Amino acid sequence: MTVTDPQLAPPPQTRPAIAARAVDVVKTYGRGEAAVRALDSASVAIPAGEFTAVMGPSGSGKSTLIHALAGLDGIDAGQVFIGDTDLTTLAERDRTLLRRERLGFVFQAFNLIPALTAAENIALPLTLAGKRPDPAWMNELVHMLGLANRLDHRPGQLSGGQQQRVAVGRALIARPELVFADEPTGNLDSRSGAALLAFLRDAARTYGQTIVMVTHDPVAAAYADRVVFLADGRIVDELTDPTAETVLARLAGLDATRLDEPVGA
Repeated sequence: MTVTDPQLAPPPQTRPAIAARAVDVVKTYGRGEAAVRALDSASVAIPAGEFTAVMGPSGSGKSTLIHALAGLDGIDAGQVFIGDTDLTTLAERDRTLLRRERLGFVFQAFNLIPALTAAENIALPLTLAGKRPDPAWMNELVHMLGLANRLDHRPGQLSGGQQQRVAVGRALIARPELVFADEPTGNLDSRSGAALLAFLRDAARTYGQTIVMVTHDPVAAAYADRVVFLADGRIVDELTDPTAETVLARLAGLDATRLDEPVGA
């Protein structure tokens, strides 16, 4: 999977310096004694054109944060921006249109349509919008994803790694402002996962694609430009130019801090 033509990338000058941000976001699930505050005044800025990984202990609010940033879930308080657009001011229909037109998504489950070919699955976001893929960009995508000889195959005829690459192509085909990836390598073997992560890293570095990835894996996080760490629903640390070792050390520090807190803190 090799990135070859940066001229096919969207013009970087058309994109803001900060692609997305959360400001004092609160999200609570349940009520009364069963209530769980998944996000507790969480604030974060996502730089445009960078690959950001989001990590933290189990239950720290990682997936809740990117679901809030992507407008997939409503929030109880605070603000969420995509570029200069405040999602909290939009009606649900407008948030749906924004997700379709400006965002891409890659999840642990591939979520491909079984009856469609790989090519049709990649083109699906544009098909739903009544548009056709740009042939040059489609050709570039399928070659750098290693799918040129698999475009006529349906998902059931593809390996797990190939299916996830189709899902990544689908996320990128409309040249979105941001791509959100929630544990994208969770169902892949180590070789396929490494290839996918290398592609995401190259997409950010060569095309200026903004990517936000939730992961629990320090090795996966090491492919990112920056890692932000959550604990108890808040951003508590960040790390630039990460390695697997430095990420693991930060995570160990977060776990130790939580263990040292008095009960009820």
